[in-house]
Amino acid sequence: MRAVAGIWRWRHNPLRRTTDLLEAWVALAAAVLVFCGAPAVGWVTGSLTDESLRQSARIQRQQRVATIATVVRHAPGPESGAYDSESTSTQGKRLRVVANWTAADGSRHTGTVSTVLQSARAGDSFTLWTDRSGRIVNRPLDETTAQVHAVLAGFGAALMSAWFIECARRLAVWHLVRRRYADLDRAWAKAGPDWGRTGAGS
Repeated sequence: MRAVAGIWRWRHNPLRRTTDLLEAWVALAAAVLVFCGAPAVGWVTGSLTDESLRQSARIQRQQRVATIATVVRHAPGPESGAYDSESTSTQGKRLRVVANWTAADGSRHTGTVSTVLQSARAGDSFTLWTDRSGRIVNRPLDETTAQVHAVLAGFGAALMSAWFIECARRLAVWHLVRRRYADLDRAWAKAGPDWGRTGAGS
C-alpha cells in the first residue's frame, strides 16, 4: 500500500524526480513478488519435494524388509560402526547386542546391532531393517516425515525468495539514491559558481 501511495503521490507532483517514481515502482513490484511470487515458489518447491520424497519412500519400502532378529549375547563393549536399528530420537537408550537374523533371500547373518530393549537376554527378539540380501539398513522413510520435510523445504524456499527480492529492491534503491546524488552534484556544480554574485540573478 505504501508503494501504491508513493506512486500516486509522485504522479503529478512538480517536485517529482524520475528516481522518485522509479523507487515507488520498484517498491510496488517487490511487494507484489513477495506476497505472490514467494508463496508460489514455496508451494512449487514443497510439491516437488513431497513428490520426490514419496517416490523415495515407495522405493525404500520395496527394497527394505522388517526382519526379526534374535539376541545371542551382549556386545563385548563399544564398537564403532554398529548399526542403530531405531531413529536418533532414542539416542542414549540403546543396548548393544550380538544378534542373528535371516534375510529375505534365506541367508543367515550375525552382527552387532543397537536396540531399544531395556534389557536383553539370549533368545529375545526385536525388529531391524535389512535389504533383500540381509545387510542392515535404516528404516524406510515414512509419509509423515516426508510431508514434514516437504513443508520445511517449501517454507525455506519462500523465505529465501522473499529475502532475495528484498535484497534486489535494496540494491535498486541504492543505485537510485546514488543517481540522485550524482544529479544533485551536477546541478550544484552548474548553479553554485553564480550564487551571491551581483547581477547573477540570485
